[in-house]
Amino acid sequence: MEYLYRFANASLTLRAIEHVSTSWRSSLQFVTVLHQIDGWILRLKLFSPLISKAHLDLQAFLQELGSPYLPSPQLKVVLWSLELGQSPISVMERHQVAVISHGRPDKEEIEEFCKQFIAGLGYCPATLA
Repeated sequence: MEYLYRFANASLTLRAIEHVSTSWRSSLQFVTVLHQIDGWILRLKLFSPLISKAHLDLQAFLQELGSPYLPSPQLKVVLWSLELGQSPISVMERHQVAVISHGRPDKEEIEEFCKQFIAGLGYCPATLA
């Protein structure tokens, strides 16, 4: 089972990752975090489907922070490539997409990406807040 959501900024994305890491850590197969110019994409892949109440609870939480996301055909290829084990760097180079994290949820990678991006720009865009 998987969940694919879009979030407006880094703080909402981090909040979702913290919650999922705490509540569903043993169920998580992997988490993928992508950054786009207009927001963040979070993909949660679980080992097995959640029971109905847990599924509804997770959906409700994710929908409070973001919105369900339908990927473009190009983004589907990106997500599939990562799932098949291709390295995030090769996927980024081939598809021109910012893969921030793939595998175990790592909020430090997201925070470091934001710091470096802001330092390079000289200001903080809304999506990195």
